[in-house]
Amino acid sequence: MTCPVNPASEDYADFIHRYGSEAGLSDFFQENIACSDFAFPGYSILYIPSELILPLSLEKYPYYSIPKLYTTMDTSALDTSGISTTSAQPALGSKGRGTIIGFIDTGIDYRNPVFQNPNGTTRILGIWDQTLPSPSNIPWPEDSSENPPIQYGTFFTREQINEALASSSPLAAVPSTDTDGHGTFLAGVAAGSPIPEQDFSGAAPEAAIAAVKLKPAKRYLREFFCVPENAAAFQENDIIMGIRYLILLSQQYRMPLTICLGLGTNSGSHEGTSPLSQALRYIGQYVGICAVTAAGNETGLSHHYIGSVSSSSVPDEVAIRVGSGETGFVTELWASTPELYTVGFVSPSGEEIERIPLTLGSNASVSFLLEPTVITVYYRPHEIDSGKQLIFFRFFNPSPGEWRIRVYSSQILNGDFHMWLPAEGFISPETVFLTPNPNTTITGPGDASAVITAAAYNHLNGSIGIHSGRGYTLDGRIKPDIAAPGVDVFGPGQIPEAAYRRGISPASIPMTRKTGTSIAAALTAGAVASLLSWGIVWNNDPGMSEAAIRSYLIRGADRNRAFTFPNREWGYGSLNLYNTFLWLREL
Repeated sequence: MTCPVNPASEDYADFIHRYGSEAGLSDFFQENIACSDFAFPGYSILYIPSELILPLSLEKYPYYSIPKLYTTMDTSALDTSGISTTSAQPALGSKGRGTIIGFIDTGIDYRNPVFQNPNGTTRILGIWDQTLPSPSNIPWPEDSSENPPIQYGTFFTREQINEALASSSPLAAVPSTDTDGHGTFLAGVAAGSPIPEQDFSGAAPEAAIAAVKLKPAKRYLREFFCVPENAAAFQENDIIMGIRYLILLSQQYRMPLTICLGLGTNSGSHEGTSPLSQALRYIGQYVGICAVTAAGNETGLSHHYIGSVSSSSVPDEVAIRVGSGETGFVTELWASTPELYTVGFVSPSGEEIERIPLTLGSNASVSFLLEPTVITVYYRPHEIDSGKQLIFFRFFNPSPGEWRIRVYSSQILNGDFHMWLPAEGFISPETVFLTPNPNTTITGPGDASAVITAAAYNHLNGSIGIHSGRGYTLDGRIKPDIAAPGVDVFGPGQIPEAAYRRGISPASIPMTRKTGTSIAAALTAGAVASLLSWGIVWNNDPGMSEAAIRSYLIRGADRNRAFTFPNREWGYGSLNLYNTFLWLREL
């Protein structure tokens, strides 16, 4: 339906709806939808007046339908990963030519020369800035009449960007910026033009570029997930719609597409069952489209716990140390199928809350006499997408000190369960599990089945990144798939406005170094673009798909003889694009 309002406004709440699910679209929703957006087959995004649905509650709405919040995964690489060697070979050096690399992130500084051709024109085919309220103006494919245009944000075409670059006031014509710099850095690492004066080149410097600038998460979702106002937080539904935009752009230009996602979350089952994971699984069926995502930077941050209950009368006590100044946080417990659990609490002062009974679809609010803390507990015996029990906790005004969650089993087969605290940036670094487990720390959507998930390693000394997310997924699939350089990687920094006013040259572009698995994902995305160019554009493998690309990268990966592969840290080995092409030559 055509939207008569601005769905990006705080006045409207967003819900992810799965077709055919009565639990996903109640009569209340039917009667109060202001408008909707088609996301991908089977899913749409509904916009409902916030005043009708707040306060948000898992008692009223399915867990999957509430958009989860994602954050950025960061705070010589080309030589190590075999990209430079590949580019130097005339028969292999496609450098991503004829393909698109799309970034769904904090935006892109389109004025930076690293995204321009030698003649000063842009290499960016399109920008969707979700933060700008102007009407959409994207030229949609001919068959888009079945699926109406995206109804928020502003779209800028290559022609508009070139007009802006040729003007004396580019931002007056195309007012899209990247004040964070994360998206610009990833785009530069993956697809930046060669800057000989800086001894820099992106991994696929001849690929076309597309960018989605995500709007910040709405206030009501920040409040529901207890995410600080200043944290970089982005909504799951906005990421899904960003994927749709990139696919439509690739269809318009008839070019293969690599999607780079440097975002992650600890919300969800860690089995790739979220709506975003399902969207990636759907596009993974397309020939010529491949998504690359970060493994996350959660290892060593004490945000994951593995528990076990061996007796129905003796609980497992999960200890969480809450840091001073923590105003609130959420925690998720996911049971192994078909286990069922209930919980009780012990506060830092020793006050005990007895076992809260398990009631289908119930929630309980727990207050304490000696602490100002309120804990809300939602029991979901069978979460819709995973089929597993979910217990969702919200801690408000938690007193600092050691909290203990007593986990009781109502039905024991193996007695195992997992718990996750929010990802870094969404919670105080002092709030941690006291007996954490470093494994199964891949963030979503890195746990999705149809993406290439990149871990980060230090290409200078060959060690795995200290915080790089470890596998496997909760259902035992091998993740990460591959490791790529992600420690102190060289790339474009932010250019201050004063420098633009003075005039910027390639030699004066500020460069910086960053660390994180999103950087590894960007380098891997550049390698994927080169494979798509060689396979589809050069017609060596016109049926190349995500599954084929994954196999090619795995076969060409370097594997240290000191380790057994696959493993939880490196997946199937470290990226070596040149070895991949040597293997392809053997075919």
